[in-house]
Amino acid sequence: MTYNILIADDEPEIRELLRLYLEKDGYNVYEAAGGSEALDILGREKIDLAILDIMMPGPDGYRVLQNIRRSSNIPVILLSAKSGDSDKILGLDLGADDYITKPFVPLEAVARVHSNLRRFYDLGGKKDRGADPAVLETGSLRLDLKSCLLYRGEEKITLTSVEFRIMKLFMENPGKVFTKQQLFEQGWEESYMLSDNNVMVCISKLRAKLDHDNTEYIRTIRGLGYRLEDEEN
Repeated sequence: MTYNILIADDEPEIRELLRLYLEKDGYNVYEAAGGSEALDILGREKIDLAILDIMMPGPDGYRVLQNIRRSSNIPVILLSAKSGDSDKILGLDLGADDYITKPFVPLEAVARVHSNLRRFYDLGGKKDRGADPAVLETGSLRLDLKSCLLYRGEEKITLTSVEFRIMKLFMENPGKVFTKQQLFEQGWEESYMLSDNNVMVCISKLRAKLDHDNTEYIRTIRGLGYRLEDEEN
């Protein structure tokens, strides 16, 4: 399968560099010099992964990301010259899957594209192994493993790829407590960093999407971690 990649950045040198490396690996690449052009491409083409510069003109990368997340959970990688934790956390909180700081090594950027595509589309489209269920259900929650969509009753809840992997772990083990390290390594598939607070941001985002009518789906277990409440018990 050939994937369509959108590169949105106002620096033509960066777009060209990424395009050359990605096309060499067999990807179809679409380029946008600003947010408006990026949204136009997203509206008319089937994009499988987007690389967005945060500071591009027009709607910036954050706003384009928010627009994507209203209707899609495709992988999104943010590009930025800012290396501060606050910028990274904001991007992740808005639904980004990865974050690359400029200047970057092109091969590393391509490797991150490979990784995010593999994580997202392997999870969403290759679930025919053995007796693995196509849908996980816990109480009023239903997770469709093929579409990577979560349902609360009949309400559809769009998840990022990281949120999907964490909810999959929770719903496979309702009532079980998971540490921050376990959740990080499941969600990001990387080694856990002691000072990393991405898990807290992700849990907060999931709660904002899930909790309503005084129902708390994800419970904090002080000193241990988090668990998905088993509504059936």
